[in-house]
Amino acid sequence: PAKDTLDLPGGFVDMFETAEDAVRREVKEETNLDVSAIRYLFTIPNIYPYSGFDVHTVDIFYECTVADFDHALAADDASGIVILQPEEIQAELFGLHSIHKAVEVYCSGYL
Repeated sequence: PAKDTLDLPGGFVDMFETAEDAVRREVKEETNLDVSAIRYLFTIPNIYPYSGFDVHTVDIFYECTVADFDHALAADDASGIVILQPEEIQAELFGLHSIHKAVEVYCSGYL
């Protein structure tokens, strides 16, 4: 929905799946990277338009560690992968409202 902007790997938690397992699965599906460590950061309420309805959700943000980016590969829902150093991150490059806000919070030194 925010074509030509940056996004973060993410998705929905499957039934009987923990949020942490969903993080590992979504990152693997969307980037081909294996997450070795996960750190919970914060949540942000969101409204997700789905089939003509506004679904109220809570987006959960984690900081993930991977061994390396050698095998990073964009899935079919992305045109590529962009890897930035922390000082290069700019919230305004992220198109989705909750992602933009999360990146602002993350970069503001919240952590």
